[in-house]
Amino acid sequence: MERTEAEGPGRLKPGRGRRRAEDVRHATLTAAAELLLAEGVHALTFSKVAARAGVSKMTLYKWWPSPGALAFDAYFNAFQATLAFPDTGDIRRDLTTQLRVFVDLLDRNGAVIAGIIGAAQGDPDLAEALSTHYVTHRRRLAVERLSSAQQAGQIRAEADLESIVDQLWGAVYHRLLMPAQPLTAEFVDQLIANLFQGVAPDSHDQVT
Repeated sequence: MERTEAEGPGRLKPGRGRRRAEDVRHATLTAAAELLLAEGVHALTFSKVAARAGVSKMTLYKWWPSPGALAFDAYFNAFQATLAFPDTGDIRRDLTTQLRVFVDLLDRNGAVIAGIIGAAQGDPDLAEALSTHYVTHRRRLAVERLSSAQQAGQIRAEADLESIVDQLWGAVYHRLLMPAQPLTAEFVDQLIANLFQGVAPDSHDQVT
């Protein structure tokens, strides 16, 4: 028998008494993530999430300033562990691992993520959440890992770490939003190779 919208796996069962806030939040984020991945950010509404989660729509209005902000929270909650930055002591390996995981995530959910980025252009609350809790947070994690590698002598002391973040993750987002070329593991490997090998020819290869 097909499951209806109001019978989602994260739905809270009706009952007497006050329900714990963490249970309500978990049910809401689970329902929002399911709707987000199935229908996209523009189809996600407070009414749909409330019905699927079995929570009050007024609770959603109280906790999130817009459906876009809720969509971002649902996305971040669902994929935070997936996007964790590894630290094996080998920066090249760790960058490759993290970027491959990210590209795999985009391969499966790229339209959703592109939709969140697009929706943020017209939703100030979503734009603020995306910038504060995702973009800034993700950049800080990457820079911290690059900084430890720099201190370990794996990256040149004069290298600009913020620019490295833009080179790598910016290139991935560019292919996501302007898909002239595919996002693949091979693309990740080439990005890493270009970063560590450089693109300028060796001095003995240059034509004089």
